[in-house]
Amino acid sequence: MTHWVQLKVHCLANQVEATEDALLALGALSVTLQDDADQPILEPELGTTPVWDNTLVIGLFDAESDTESLKTGFMPAFSLEGGSGAPEYRIELLEDKDWIRAWMDDYHPMQFGPRLWVCPSWREPEDPDAVNLMLDPGLAFGTGTHPTTALCLSWLDRNIQGGEQVIDYGCGSGILGIAALLLGAERMTGVDIDPQALLATTDNATRNRISPDLYRVYLPAEAPTEKADILVANILAGPLKSLAPLLAEQVKSGGKLALSGLLASQADELNQHYSQWFVMESHQQQGDWVILSGTKRH
Repeated sequence: MTHWVQLKVHCLANQVEATEDALLALGALSVTLQDDADQPILEPELGTTPVWDNTLVIGLFDAESDTESLKTGFMPAFSLEGGSGAPEYRIELLEDKDWIRAWMDDYHPMQFGPRLWVCPSWREPEDPDAVNLMLDPGLAFGTGTHPTTALCLSWLDRNIQGGEQVIDYGCGSGILGIAALLLGAERMTGVDIDPQALLATTDNATRNRISPDLYRVYLPAEAPTEKADILVANILAGPLKSLAPLLAEQVKSGGKLALSGLLASQADELNQHYSQWFVMESHQQQGDWVILSGTKRH
């Protein structure tokens, strides 16, 4: 069986750039970076490409590559690219396999609340009579496997009664807005800064036989200034705080709000911030992640 050759280098932050350049100079087909010490980078500043204090840099080489040449050639190439110190590194063989198929085999239908299931488009639903959202994650984030998405889906299952106007702010794959429609909401507006997310939302809505009249997708600058019965935003704490006046303005009096994408340690500050406009409820938590919710003041 064909194998790929991997050269794995354990770097400090100041060694990453020289390591990347050295691997590419040696003929790497791709270079990837991974956290090497469980250090999350949750909200990098715009325009920055942060790296971890301890970063695993992996160069992927063709199966025919001479491993001995890679072993002996890395340190000279690293020095030539301006690297300092002596990072640890090793050669590994990577078995060739159909990675997409392996991922598809591993992704199973999931239930969120008594009514809602999320089912990958290539699998049969577990319960054909349930509310089944058929999802192809495609180009954008949002499959239901992350705790913040799961918290939002369960919240929608509890709160959608039927006939609501819904805004899904930061729609990603469209999973939240589409779930709301399938649960009985009347109309959904999806907003995202990524054009690929709007394409993914459209594709997933079509896959669920939702009429284009029932959902609309926009970049933020083009989104209508309408008021919703329910607004969900699963993004990050920083944007949620800066967008608070805008999001609050788009919820009707007596309407409901759900916010996620934030850690438990960030909940109290954000909860207090949104209390200017909403009667906030106690947050719900799954692992390190939470969802905040509230009702717009009259």
